[in-house]
Amino acid sequence: MSYEGELTKISLAVDLAGLKLRSPIMNASGVLGISIPLLKRVYNSGTGAVITKSIGPLSRPGHPNPTMVHVEGGVLNSMGLPNPGVDYFSIEVKELSDAGVPVIASFFASTIDEFTDSSIKLERAGARALELNLSCPNVSGESGMCATDPYTTEKVTAAVKSVTKLPLFVKLSPNVTDIIPIAKAAEFGGADAITVTNTLKGMAIDIDFKKPILSNVTGGLSGPALKPVALRYVWEIYEAVKIPIIGCGGINNWRDAVEYLLAGSTALEVGTAIMTHGFEIFNEINEGISQYMVENKFNDLKEMIGLAHKS
Repeated sequence: MSYEGELTKISLAVDLAGLKLRSPIMNASGVLGISIPLLKRVYNSGTGAVITKSIGPLSRPGHPNPTMVHVEGGVLNSMGLPNPGVDYFSIEVKELSDAGVPVIASFFASTIDEFTDSSIKLERAGARALELNLSCPNVSGESGMCATDPYTTEKVTAAVKSVTKLPLFVKLSPNVTDIIPIAKAAEFGGADAITVTNTLKGMAIDIDFKKPILSNVTGGLSGPALKPVALRYVWEIYEAVKIPIIGCGGINNWRDAVEYLLAGSTALEVGTAIMTHGFEIFNEINEGISQYMVENKFNDLKEMIGLAHKS
């Protein structure tokens, strides 16, 4: 059976907390997120917007190699948030914005003032939304992990929201005992959406050298192995908050994407799959979702969001 006629009528456009997206699919922060040509290529491959690598207040070298290792079911990375700093990267954001590419700027910091100053600079540069990274698992002794604490999550979210008019998405950590109080804290702080979830802390050991493979010992697990954990968090958070959810973790094909939508995600981020499928993954997912909508007689993507909770 051919679905070509029906597929041409399907729109995947979504409204993500006021940010209009032509497709619910985006690249996950940290993947192809620091190069203007690559981010343009990501957008031209079918994403609704592009998300930058997490940018800090100052340039940062990150951890020494080795910083990445393939493991069963995914990838462990311990990059350590290398970036050129918000002042330099604001120029890149402006260039992308001027080229018509909707940019969601991911950023992190160590103090309230740094968080607010960075958000102001990224807004002035032309970012269309901000993703507040409170949850990097491979930095220590700084606010990269403040998403493990509801009070700090609410405090930082509220501070950033007080200085920007942009939609603010708060990225949560899976490395917690109970994610619900943290999701609610982000909502109370004024978050416009929640990104669920960052990578899961893990490690790998080289049995020949008898030592950890990563220079930082531990890193963040991404890829298919993360999906059941992240999907569960999307499900639970959908029942606990009223703001939209951006599902992220182990999306490897359109079927994974549909699961996230049915669990309650309004938009989705794809990361590790780009390494194995290339830029084509975005349009493959878009086409798969469109065909699923035709087969199941959905007229609007909104009809799918959270539907599994009602079945």
